[in-house]
Amino acid sequence: MTPRSTLLRWLLWVGMLVAVTAALVPARDVTEQMYVPLPYLLLVLGGSVSGGRRLGYTLAAASFFVINYYFQAPYDSIWVGKLLDFVTLAAFLLTAVVATQLLDRARVDRDKAVRRADEVDALSRLGSESLSAARAGDAVLGVAEMIRASLGAASCDIVPGAPDAHGLRGDPRVMVQPLEVHGHAVGTMVVRFVSPRPFREGERTFIDALTHYAALALERERLAAEVERAESLRQGERMREFVLASVSHDLRTPLASIKALAQEEQRTGTSRAADIEQHVDRLARLVAELLDLSRLRARSFPLAPELNAAEDVIGAAVRQCTSLAEGKHLAAPLDSEAPPLYGTFDYVQTLRILVNLIENALRYTPLDGSVEVQARREGSELVIAVLDRGPGIAESERERVFDAFYRPGSAAPDQGRAGLGLAIARSLAEAQGGSVRFVPREGGGSVFEVRLPAADVDAAQLEES
Repeated sequence: MTPRSTLLRWLLWVGMLVAVTAALVPARDVTEQMYVPLPYLLLVLGGSVSGGRRLGYTLAAASFFVINYYFQAPYDSIWVGKLLDFVTLAAFLLTAVVATQLLDRARVDRDKAVRRADEVDALSRLGSESLSAARAGDAVLGVAEMIRASLGAASCDIVPGAPDAHGLRGDPRVMVQPLEVHGHAVGTMVVRFVSPRPFREGERTFIDALTHYAALALERERLAAEVERAESLRQGERMREFVLASVSHDLRTPLASIKALAQEEQRTGTSRAADIEQHVDRLARLVAELLDLSRLRARSFPLAPELNAAEDVIGAAVRQCTSLAEGKHLAAPLDSEAPPLYGTFDYVQTLRILVNLIENALRYTPLDGSVEVQARREGSELVIAVLDRGPGIAESERERVFDAFYRPGSAAPDQGRAGLGLAIARSLAEAQGGSVRFVPREGGGSVFEVRLPAADVDAAQLEES
């Protein structure tokens, strides 16, 4: 309510008081005194409803004086001749004051109810704005505009992070609110008013609700950006895998032709033909590994898990790698008294996993060093471990060694491999519901563990297989 409208209301009701008095005074001799306070009480009630408590109290006091002066004998005097007349005046004043107080309280309660309804409506629109916006950025802008309109502010900015609030927090025209979601800060809301804005009692709860919506809108924008970035990375990864598979497949034919030419030249006695064939074999193996890795990542690699004995696949892997030992000891100690261990896995691909791990262990094991292959049962898992006494792996590289093409900084410039063995081993194990992990070996060295689903086998199953 503006000062001008307040003044007009006061003038209106004071004028009505004067008009009522001017109308009743000429007839005071023929009017019952008991009826005189009624129009004045109506004026007090009307003024209280229209202009508030202060106007009501003023009209009550003025009416008390007017009734006493003009309508209580002796007339035109503030002296009250009878005690009963004084009691009547006091009762009128008390009734007017109580009625004014009750009306004012009812008006305050009504204003609170209206504000609560407006706040609920604003929060409902905020929720609708934040949920219906197609883009997260549009939701943030929409919520900011709704908050600005709800608070009657000049502007509202919702920004990620913690902006420099220097010179803002001390400004009575600026409200700076930190935004949090699930206990962690996501941004800041800065609301600017044209003039200092005092907040009414209970309005802080409404502001907290607005702040919560602002925080949710900002968090939604952040999550949408992360999803978009992750999707972009997935698209890039899929494209890379597609290109890798296509190139690897297309390289097979020219490599086969080059190898055939090298073999033909070798038969004619060309001295470099054997070297050419060796390098072609190396490149063909790299191409095959690239193709297999791309198929594994695309989940299109054929696997046939079935019941197999750990002893069989370990023995085959050791025999295949024996020729690569070159002065190093390769062994697979077995406890003849322990029951045989079984698992459900693809025999050929599990053999490939073990061969990759054993070759890797032999590569980094010094001369006269030893590499062991052990098996054990841990709960529902069959664990086959390859142990060596090599230099081990730095803690910062223990997961990175499973990345394709990764080579530790301590590795020799050329080990004859492209760094795909461990990546393929882990991918093959995971495709069978297992895993491959590194464990530092006590006393120095490395332990690579293959974990596959274990199987409980009885005599009847062995006979069937």
